This record gives sequence, C-alpha cells and structure tokens, in this order.
Amino acid sequence: MLRGASQINLDAKGRLSIPSRYRAQLQETCQGQVIITVDKDYCLLIYPLHEWEDVERKLNRLPNLNKQARRLQRLMIGYASEVEMDGNGRLLLPKELRAFAGLEKQVVLLGQGNKFELWDETRWNENRDAWLAEETDGPLEGELETLSL
Repeated sequence: MLRGASQINLDAKGRLSIPSRYRAQLQETCQGQVIITVDKDYCLLIYPLHEWEDVERKLNRLPNLNKQARRLQRLMIGYASEVEMDGNGRLLLPKELRAFAGLEKQVVLLGQGNKFELWDETRWNENRDAWLAEETDGPLEGELETLSL
C-alpha cells in the first residue's frame, strides 16, 4: 500500500529519489518498473507496472467514440512512460512529463494506495489549501453519500 506524503528535491538530471520506505515494496511487486503518466490536475501519476496494466486495460475498454473517454485515453495512455528504478532508488522523470507538471526542484510525492501522485510543491500547497477552504456542507454525490470516516 502506497500512502503518506514526502517532500523531495529532484536532482539536476530530473531524478526523483523514492523514499526508502517504498523501495523494497516496489522492488518486490514490480522489480522497480513503474509507469509515469499525466493527470488532468497537472501532476504526474506513478504506477507500479502491475497496477498500471489494470488501469490501461480499463482505459482501453472505454468507448473511444465518447469524447471524454477518448481525451482520457489520449492523455493517460499517450503520455505513459516506462521507467525503471535505478540501484540507488531513483526514477529519471522524462523531460516532457516534468514540463507538463511544472516540476523543477521541490516536489511532493503522495501515496494514493495503488499509485503515487507527484506534484510541484508550490502547486500542491496552493491546491491543498484551496481544497481545504472549500465549503463542504452541501450534499455529497454518488458513492460519497455512503462514505463514513
């Protein structure tokens, strides 16, 4: 299970050092092979290879004549990049993906259960603060109505 938040600095080559608490798990479950792709919130998604394969199958099953489905397929599958963790637990982030997410030096890595989100630290802080400030007294939609925390 990938959970927790970590503040990390990218090195000059655009490498992300995976926190040590995740390295063994990534080696065991996917031999350090991950897929990195984009998210519509302008962050990157980092999936262990086996998790990505499930996501990719679901995306490919979407009706490609549906405009929203096709956009999602184009973004997530089109930008998907295979990356292997090196012997020092680092991932080399492709230049195009770093540019998409505005990643330069300081980033935030968020565990989301089956994947990580990787954010520019400033963008993350701004979004987090805005989400926390939103009014949430209104009705919840769909499955959220049954959620109890």
